[in-house]
Amino acid sequence: MDFPTTATLAIGIPAVIIFIIVISNIKIIPQARAALIERFGAYRLTWQTGIHIKAPFIDHMSRMVSLKEQVVDFAPQPVITKDNVTMQIDTIVFFQITDPMLYIYGVENPLQAIENLTATTLRNIVGDLELDQTLTSRDTINARMRVILDEATDPWGIKVNRVELKSIIPPREIQDAMEKQMKAERERRESILRAEGEKRSAILVAEGQKESLILTAEGEKQSAILRADAVREAKIREAEGEAEAIMKVQEAVAVGIMKINESNPSDKAVLLKSYEALAKVAEGRATKIVIPSDLQSLASLSTVVKELVTDQKKE
Repeated sequence: MDFPTTATLAIGIPAVIIFIIVISNIKIIPQARAALIERFGAYRLTWQTGIHIKAPFIDHMSRMVSLKEQVVDFAPQPVITKDNVTMQIDTIVFFQITDPMLYIYGVENPLQAIENLTATTLRNIVGDLELDQTLTSRDTINARMRVILDEATDPWGIKVNRVELKSIIPPREIQDAMEKQMKAERERRESILRAEGEKRSAILVAEGQKESLILTAEGEKQSAILRADAVREAKIREAEGEAEAIMKVQEAVAVGIMKINESNPSDKAVLLKSYEALAKVAEGRATKIVIPSDLQSLASLSTVVKELVTDQKKE
């Protein structure tokens, strides 16, 4: 068995040592990470994602930071509103490191600095608002806090993306008063809705009654029109019947007169017929009797009648 010579050991051992030193100084930076390199205690450069080799013994990787967006949920902070109401507000901050060097060397304990800055900013903003405004102006408070925190943390290499008020907890007595107010508001809305429903129902009933009355009036109107038409038609037919009867009577009278004319009656016979007609008129209900002017006096009429009777007996 051959043993390595002294010369071989002299060459091999330093090579192994150099290889180990080189391997130990090769660093791989993962995605969304950054490493800060110091040389003799002073900042030298920032390594981004990839493979890097640092100078042995003189360079030192002091810190590796995450470049991903981070979320910090801070404990509730006591805040006093403009109307002197103390409440507890819980905030959440979404931030991202944009400059690792400023983040490491800009401020001591950056998270604590952000928390204190958030608390003071929140107190300043809410201190200018009343309780009702604070409860209804979350978006406004969030936007103002994001702008202020982003400007304040820019020298620290931090970008504040969003700020959210997670919860606003007023004192217990304020919560009770708010619950009573909400209950009263709900009851008021219920009363309004019930009144609106009753009003709408009454309107519908009134409209129904109105339409019913209109329809009834229309029906009565049509019925009256039909009755009037029927009466008018009956009167027309009655008038037509009377006219036809009168025509027939006149025709009969005309025929009678014609026959009388054909028989060539004497003046005495005509006078006698006039007398008979006058007697029939006198038997009626009329209170006045108009005697034709061509008739003679009753005395002469009586003489004529006697003569006619005498002539008839002689014949």
